[in-house]
Amino acid sequence: MLYAIFCYNQEDVTAAWEPEHEARVMADLRAVQEPLVAAGKLGPVARLLPTTAATTLRKGDEPLIIDGPFAETKEQLLGFYVLDVADLDEALGVARDLAKANPGLGSYEIRPLALFNPGADVGSL
Repeated sequence: MLYAIFCYNQEDVTAAWEPEHEARVMADLRAVQEPLVAAGKLGPVARLLPTTAATTLRKGDEPLIIDGPFAETKEQLLGFYVLDVADLDEALGVARDLAKANPGLGSYEIRPLALFNPGADVGSL
């Protein structure tokens, strides 16, 4: 089954990390990712650029384009993982491993995925 793990944190905190801390966290996250890659369970992983680089199109009679995300929250979506795992328990296990590799505040949202690309091969990410 396909799952997405959405990574949320306080953007101002993660943006202020010293380069050494950033490199250590990324190495710890890669250590979680490598066994998933070897098992063929890890699909795309994306780290989003800061919300200051975002543009939002608000739907309506006249679409409105605004700078940044339209969310009044301290935590922002910073990135995501796509997994092909057996069930929610396995996806939660991956999220727990990611949380251990990247301690501190923030959260991981785990959500099942349904693909809407008729030509996609669901069995191979």
